[in-house]
Amino acid sequence: MVETSVGALYGVGAARMRAFAKLGVHTVEDLLHHYPRAYEYRGDVKLLRDCSAEGKSAVILTVATAPRVHMIKRGMSLLKFRATEDGTGDVCEITYFNQNYLKDAFSVGMCCRFFGKVEKKGGYTMGSPAYEEIVEGHEDELPPLLPVYPATEGLSQKQIAASAQMALRMALTDAEAMADPLPEALRHERGLCLYSYALRNIHRPTDTQALAAAKKRLVYDELYLFALGLATTRSHTKSATAPACTKADISPLTALLPYTLTGAQSRAIEEIRREMMTDVPMSRMLVGDVGCGKTVCAAAAMLFAVQSGYQAALMAPTEILARQHYAELSELFAKLNISCALLIGATTAAKKRDIRAALASGALDVVIGTQALLSDGVEFANSALMVTDEQHRFGVGQRATLSEKNRYAHLLVMSATPIPRSLALGLYGDLDISRIDEMPPGRQVVDTFVVDESYRARLNAFIAKQVAAGGQVYVVCPAIEEREAVADDMEADVYLEDISLRESVHPVPADDRPPLKNAMAHTEYLRDALPDIPVACLHGKMKAAEKEAIMQAFVRGETKVLVSTTVIEVGVNVPSATLMIVENAERFGLSQLHQLRGRVGRGKAKSYCVLVGGERLGETAKQRLQVMHTQHDGFEIAQRDLLLRGPGDFLRGTDNGDGIRQSGGIHFRLADGCDDAELLEIAMQDARMLIERDPQLLSVPALRRRMERMFTPSKGTLN
Repeated sequence: MVETSVGALYGVGAARMRAFAKLGVHTVEDLLHHYPRAYEYRGDVKLLRDCSAEGKSAVILTVATAPRVHMIKRGMSLLKFRATEDGTGDVCEITYFNQNYLKDAFSVGMCCRFFGKVEKKGGYTMGSPAYEEIVEGHEDELPPLLPVYPATEGLSQKQIAASAQMALRMALTDAEAMADPLPEALRHERGLCLYSYALRNIHRPTDTQALAAAKKRLVYDELYLFALGLATTRSHTKSATAPACTKADISPLTALLPYTLTGAQSRAIEEIRREMMTDVPMSRMLVGDVGCGKTVCAAAAMLFAVQSGYQAALMAPTEILARQHYAELSELFAKLNISCALLIGATTAAKKRDIRAALASGALDVVIGTQALLSDGVEFANSALMVTDEQHRFGVGQRATLSEKNRYAHLLVMSATPIPRSLALGLYGDLDISRIDEMPPGRQVVDTFVVDESYRARLNAFIAKQVAAGGQVYVVCPAIEEREAVADDMEADVYLEDISLRESVHPVPADDRPPLKNAMAHTEYLRDALPDIPVACLHGKMKAAEKEAIMQAFVRGETKVLVSTTVIEVGVNVPSATLMIVENAERFGLSQLHQLRGRVGRGKAKSYCVLVGGERLGETAKQRLQVMHTQHDGFEIAQRDLLLRGPGDFLRGTDNGDGIRQSGGIHFRLADGCDDAELLEIAMQDARMLIERDPQLLSVPALRRRMERMFTPSKGTLN
């Protein structure tokens, strides 16, 4: 049943199927797990006289006059009628703009719960309120919380909600589909509700407590299944055999370096050397701040592989980063008589054939590339080491594909996202961890300031000053274009990330959230404000060649100000960049802000980071941004972020800020907003215990099937 196409649902024709497909919804099961991103709280019904114009309110009114359509100009109309309030007799004029089809939806005497802004302009008025009819005798059946779904053009909220309810009714008649995959003893021990209860109440919660229970259960399921997948991968890897790199001498490399390795680098390289000298496959994560020297550690690991007669590969998430690694390492490897090639999407067909042939024959020692390394036809003669950079941009499945393609070679993954050790053990439980918590001598501190919109004129003057002094500027925005900013800012009074897993709800008035800056509009604003300064825009929806050209123009210094989404979080080294400005900084995780800050301060000139927030930030948001002002140690910042905000930011680390996840990245549906680090640790612990008892998950076939679906690339969840 769950594999049934959404086209089987009433009212879902070809056009709506195409719209659902844009949301990644193809089957009934996909729709069941297309969770609301927010909820409107309509349970607090007020009298008209008690409503505030500052936010939305729910009122119960009876239609008193027949709706009439008034044409105000060509192609524009207003539908109006009056509704009265029982008990007070107060009258409210209801108006809908360009929604003539609603004329037949209302009839005199019809009682409705209206939800919207109530304004007092002589009398009471409501503009385009949401509404639900109240059937006599069924007044108590209206839900207090209404879901707000991730949407797209061609699908209204009502259409998605109606389809979700049909999918739910269909699923609830299928005992096999609704069978609880968790062992009953485990479910009771962890205080989790039934799977069927969770699905019902995530889509149509009866109250805030039911919603909290549903979210807790579904978040736990995602984390538990993810942990099972990690543990299974680790179990299989550790049982395999990898090439032992017994000739591991770092001295030829260190002799070429113009600096001495830090103590942290030396420790990490020794941990890598020790593991690569055995035939047990290494699965190690190398984590540390931008600029801490992870690349030289990877170079040492690749040297160990080649010294022992084997091949090595390094995979980066973008062509820009792959080119940067190739530029840095190929020159170094040439001095060590190590052959090295670059394999990316832009590599010519003839060159790709030559590289593939050299890899297959063993003539090529090291290859650096993007996901092109995962493509068919790329085969290694005798690989011993696979390195992936920016670990959080790759999924577990891609790491496994790379390892399987290379006969369980040693695996080293790098990340510039500092992660608290406890959380890293949970998220990357299939990896051992080396931390580089020491920066090279001479690395300067980037002064960080937190300002609001009132500083805009001074901020523009500061941009001009930096450019005049020979510097360059990054400006990061959370959205690409205006319609995305508006969609992401849709008003809703209760947000999923603010629903505590401890059975409470914290309303967040939408009016208190500053509007999102979008990169395209802000680029035009800066071009007008700074007409003599070259300003360019870069975002994740651009084609690779276009992004490459824009980034290279910035590297060459032709562009002085680069307005971007967080696609530049993973970018090239630009020593002349001296100023990083992050708009709507409260919308980013601290670790992500720290990474963005790491884009500047790479040259000799003094560098700065300015975080622009709203004027009415909540206390937690203010605390978080102040951490960036006072702290510069990435691991300390990550720990503070975990305490203040929970693990959600780390879980959503694959989002490039454009609302588009890198393919292959970890893609949780609800756990992104998880605010309970303890639940994450519990899920990881439970998964490890089950794997120890039953490595093949033979005792829990339903769990195994769900875990395998989660890690199957075609499902579009984790891979």
